[in-house]
Amino acid sequence: MPYSQEDIHHALSHVKYPGSGKNLEQMGMIGNITSEAGTVRIELIFQKKKDPFAVSLKKAVEGAVKYYVNPEAEVVVTEIFIPIQNESVKKEPDGLKNVENIIAIASGKGGVGKSTISANLAVSLAKMGFRTGLLDADIYGPSIPKMFHVEGEMPAVNTHDGKDIVIPVERYGVKLLSVGFFVKENDAAIWRGPMASSALKQFLFQTDWGTLDYLLIDLPPGTSDIHLTLVQETSVTGAIIVSTPQDVAVADAVKGLSMFTNGKINVPVLGLVENMSWFSPAELPENKYYIFGRGGCRKLAEKMNIPLLGEIPLVQSICEDGDSGNPTALDETTPVGRAFAEFAGKVVEQVNYRNANIAETKKVEITYK
Repeated sequence: MPYSQEDIHHALSHVKYPGSGKNLEQMGMIGNITSEAGTVRIELIFQKKKDPFAVSLKKAVEGAVKYYVNPEAEVVVTEIFIPIQNESVKKEPDGLKNVENIIAIASGKGGVGKSTISANLAVSLAKMGFRTGLLDADIYGPSIPKMFHVEGEMPAVNTHDGKDIVIPVERYGVKLLSVGFFVKENDAAIWRGPMASSALKQFLFQTDWGTLDYLLIDLPPGTSDIHLTLVQETSVTGAIIVSTPQDVAVADAVKGLSMFTNGKINVPVLGLVENMSWFSPAELPENKYYIFGRGGCRKLAEKMNIPLLGEIPLVQSICEDGDSGNPTALDETTPVGRAFAEFAGKVVEQVNYRNANIAETKKVEITYK
């Protein structure tokens, strides 16, 4: 039977880095922790390739788990080397100082079209006259460059006060940044949690976003270190949850909702958007076929007492437009283009209501006792 994360973190809080007076949690030296069938696996993050205390710390971690968790536990400690971050990332979050609203776009599961929703929402907001940015934080599956037909482009980098500042790529009036600009198209980004979180911080704080009304963050599906890093490092205005109508997707959407509404996170949920609500064939654009079920997100929105921001149909042109790098929202004369425009209008309404009635979101502080 696996041991609880809380118990393991409690044990690790008793292991201090020699000469610092701080435990390993406070030093940021704890990476991924997994536990199953009596075995605990812990990653120790070192900023030096040959840390003089590596051996003694590994033994101390093993001893602490056995003492505070279970003397029979098998403890496997792995060393991870991550170089020291540029201190400007930690101390000077200037990149966001002129960003009015940060909107997290999330989903409980993959395959619901979250990036398609993010791309078209960004374009719709820009067409409405809002200064808009889109950060592709889906580290493991970046698709925004393709959806905006900017694959292969490399953001410019300026140097200011001795530090590198990334200049976003701009397309259709939207400022864009994605890990997809920095890795080869067919290469997989095989990054552990701390590395992905570090990349997100650099994209947020070492980027010249300029003055924005909206910065949309396209998050990975589910919940991960990326989500936690975002709410710890920034004051998120609100979250939008993307789902499809079928029961299994709606059930996963509840998990996404629960993360943001958790008492420790407490980020306002602006609402739900239902993607692939119905199928309309090109030759019969007024016909609606509910192939994935009907009204799943509407029912959930009513149950959770949150707005349903939009219902986006499943139309072949959305996929084709995404593949060609011309988001459907560019053409508001089509039924789907109008659907995205209406969705964006409701997002603006909810953001304005949220800002007028709810205090600024506090950054999350998580400590382990």
